[in-house]
Amino acid sequence: MEHLPAHRVVTHIEKTDLQNRVKALVDEITERLQNEQLVIVGILRGSFMFLADLVRELHPRGLHPCIDFMTLQSYGSATESSGNVRITKDISVDLTGKTVLLVDDILDSGRTLRFAVRHVENKGAQEILTCCLLDKPARRAINVSADFVGFQIPDTFVVGYGLDYDSHYRELPYLGEVVFE
Repeated sequence: MEHLPAHRVVTHIEKTDLQNRVKALVDEITERLQNEQLVIVGILRGSFMFLADLVRELHPRGLHPCIDFMTLQSYGSATESSGNVRITKDISVDLTGKTVLLVDDILDSGRTLRFAVRHVENKGAQEILTCCLLDKPARRAINVSADFVGFQIPDTFVVGYGLDYDSHYRELPYLGEVVFE
């Protein structure tokens, strides 16, 4: 991390708060979805921990989704989205006629989520729902919202629980705010 500007990470959302909110989100999701042919698509890389926890909580509630991933890139090594979204790994599951739950780490500018929804529509999904761990409305560049949101946060740069800063800090079990010094 020598190449990164001087910074520290301050806890923003504790591990137990994350766990409790994931359980509440699963309650909301299972109330909305019952017997659909559900496919959950995680948007990598940031969503992997969140998605894993969501799926583990779905099992005891009787939902057994098909799971796939897509990798979209818009940040690179920056702390803000470039505004250009591109696919680096596409979905491999047939989505025709299926209900798809897109899971992402953070709804920021809205460009990535809008891009993902349109991509899934083009793959023939019957219904598309979205779930984001974090919602940062102050950064919204386009009018888009998620169906399920874990936490609304202010315009701060956060890491941990799958989110990174230039490939660092994904392993943190909590969400931390990056404070530049």
